[in-house]
Amino acid sequence: MKNIRVLVANRPRLMRDLVLATIADQTDIEIVGEIEDETAIETAISQTTPDFLIVAFEKRSTLRPDPCNAILQNHPNLRIIAIAPDRGSSVFYWTTPNIRTNQIETSEEGVLNALRGKAQLVGG
Repeated sequence: MKNIRVLVANRPRLMRDLVLATIADQTDIEIVGEIEDETAIETAISQTTPDFLIVAFEKRSTLRPDPCNAILQNHPNLRIIAIAPDRGSSVFYWTTPNIRTNQIETSEEGVLNALRGKAQLVGG
């Protein structure tokens, strides 16, 4: 079976480290890259061809993180998990062919299930 390829683009570093630690022991998930600078996301996606991008929400935002719309338009097969640790919230974005959004369970299991296509969606 093909590994799930994940690009991690979280700020601050502590958040990125927590995401990487959650995924590290999963034999079916491969970290293909780790970036800090949001301006490097598009290049990193092109170079690593991930299945998923994990990003952080801005504290002030209640909408999709800024780069999500353009990224999903340019890479419609990519799926994005956005985590907002300050609000205890995680959201899963995908296209079908329109951009879709739904909250996922905010836990290690919730993120891993979303990566594996078994997301337990919260709300509608």
